[in-house]
Amino acid sequence: MDSTRVTEHPTSHERRQPSAARPTAPADPRGALLRTPEPPAQGSTGLPAQGRPAEAPAAPGIPGAPASDGPCPTGSPTPPGALAAATGTPAASGTPAGSQGPPAPSGGHGPTDAPAGSGSEHSQPSVTEPDPHRPRPAPETIPAQSGAEASAVQSGKERRTGQGPAPGTPMPMRRDGDRLRFVGAATRRIARGIDLDEIVMGLCRATVPTFSDAILVYLRDPLPVGDERPTGPVVLRLRRTDRIPEDRDTEGFLLPALQPEPDLGITAELCTVRPGGALNEVLRGVRPVFADAPAARAALPELIGEDLTVPGGQRAILAPLRGRRRVIGAALFLRRPDRPAFETDDLLVAAQLATHSALGIDKAVLYGREAYIADELQRTMLPETLPRPTGVRLASRYLPAAETARVGGDWYDAIPLPGSRVALVVGDVMGHSMTSAAIMGQLRTTAQTLAGLDLPPQEVLHHLDEQAQRLGTDRMATCLYAVYDPVAHRITIANAGHPPPVLLHLGGRAEVLRVPPGAPIGVGGVDFEAVELDAPAGATLLLYTDGLVESRLRDVWTGIEQLREKLAATAQLTGADHPPPLEALCDEVLDMLGPGDRDDDIALLAARFDGIAPSDVAFWHLDPEDAAPGRARRLARKALSRWGLEELTDSLELLVSEVVTNAVRYTSRPVTLRLLRTDVLRCEVGDDVPQLPRLRQARATDEGGRGLYLVNKLARRWGATRLSTGKVVWFELNHG
Repeated sequence: MDSTRVTEHPTSHERRQPSAARPTAPADPRGALLRTPEPPAQGSTGLPAQGRPAEAPAAPGIPGAPASDGPCPTGSPTPPGALAAATGTPAASGTPAGSQGPPAPSGGHGPTDAPAGSGSEHSQPSVTEPDPHRPRPAPETIPAQSGAEASAVQSGKERRTGQGPAPGTPMPMRRDGDRLRFVGAATRRIARGIDLDEIVMGLCRATVPTFSDAILVYLRDPLPVGDERPTGPVVLRLRRTDRIPEDRDTEGFLLPALQPEPDLGITAELCTVRPGGALNEVLRGVRPVFADAPAARAALPELIGEDLTVPGGQRAILAPLRGRRRVIGAALFLRRPDRPAFETDDLLVAAQLATHSALGIDKAVLYGREAYIADELQRTMLPETLPRPTGVRLASRYLPAAETARVGGDWYDAIPLPGSRVALVVGDVMGHSMTSAAIMGQLRTTAQTLAGLDLPPQEVLHHLDEQAQRLGTDRMATCLYAVYDPVAHRITIANAGHPPPVLLHLGGRAEVLRVPPGAPIGVGGVDFEAVELDAPAGATLLLYTDGLVESRLRDVWTGIEQLREKLAATAQLTGADHPPPLEALCDEVLDMLGPGDRDDDIALLAARFDGIAPSDVAFWHLDPEDAAPGRARRLARKALSRWGLEELTDSLELLVSEVVTNAVRYTSRPVTLRLLRTDVLRCEVGDDVPQLPRLRQARATDEGGRGLYLVNKLARRWGATRLSTGKVVWFELNHG
């Protein structure tokens, strides 16, 4: 990387001269345009009045208010050169502060009625004399013009060429103050962008048409992120172009050809930077260069293609975009052939624009990676898809607290349990940060593990409380754990400081279930209580987090009542005999949130209880004896005959015989056999042995070990679940 530092060029187009050597009247229009005529102040010194903060005009009605001509008592005087650079006014060199300059000539551009004792030609008036020629603030994209420049503009002449600008063409920046105002406005516009496209678009919109007539922005593909070291050659991709519309030019001049021909689209969009090539050297130099410089003249064909040309005569600037650690792209600023060429000071402007844009792009790439990590973390913490357990239909929604922070502590889950039951879980960890999401993931994993042990809901919450205390003393969360049994049409609920669920009945009545509130998870030393309630077929249970019902505008119980009324009103739309669709119901519930009502994450889980009719259930107890497999085959055959599923008789008898034989061989208590007819035929065999069966490949000399192999080949699905009192082995068969 070239270590040469960028040296600042003079900020004025005229070299400062001693006042004695400066002519009293401009000899050419250039000198007249560069000087801003300002009336001299009465009794003013060589230092501008605003350079002395302690100086103030005499207040009316206050006798003896001083109008000091001395230096500021609170600090050192401002150097004339610094003020000249900040205001765009040439500083008087060689004239002592407080001395008088030569009188203004009558034929010059200064005021003819100024007294002989007025200040220097370039001194500013005193604060007691308002400056009538001081330029007013202009819009950010249109630089203000001084008095001399405005007169030149009104005359329609350009100070260098003597020609008038094309109608509708922005005036070029002639003063250093104009450049300072433009750079300030442009960097503010670039800094407003938060992602890559916004920053690149801000660069284009800020420079076209104020600074250039067209711009091409190239970025590395792919963009490096942070400290990573990209491998392979450096490839630049044309990210965005912008230009003045052609209808703004009424003189027949067109912009330089920026878009390639159709057959050169790929060549113009991608550019591979050759090591040691001309483009590589320009990018390593970091500093912007004019296109007619030898290095840039050799680098441009490599960047934009051989068939594309740029205007000559310093009407194009190639500016490398350097981020925090490396060059990440390049920007090409172009002007029309009929427009004034870029000046030397415009290289500094291009350098400022390129630096701010590159640093913004670097930060946007880092922010995008962090947002991607947070989004993926949240996506893995929540279930990708909900299961489809027997006798219940599920729908869910999750809304983050803000789009810029897509990770939080809210979660929901649905876990299938033995006996066709399903566990419904919703929880909320304090906060919505990465730490909250990490704790939420650990608690969700713990809940899934405890659910697999088929523990009662209150025991699950007790173990979650212990896990939260192990994670830290300040790890607090609320949770509601419910188990639905579609055969018994009952639901068991335990609560740990969470808002109560709402049950929407088939007739349209919505009620808030009365469940013990409990203490939040993480408090420790508290007991949890479970209640068992009816879950009629056709009813809908809604579990949610407090972000749905609580905000700055309402308390929790007001929000719960509004939720109950919203559910009842939605149910009335579909009638008393038809419950509302689950997906539409979730959307309607979220619509109750008005603008500004959401301050927290929202997790929503809706469960429609279809249940299993008693006529579709067959249940038996089998004594642990050698005749148990034969009896199981006869009972299964009768059930299939009653349901009209005789085509499954052979497969079911074979699989039931194998599973029951394995259960009877090791158990000492009665074995349970249950058949469930839903969209599939499900068979469940339970015993009191906790060891789960394992599928293995039997050898040719083995007498057993082939039962689960047959189940795995013939069944649609199968599995084994450990219970607190034993285990359940189940399998499913498809039926027409």
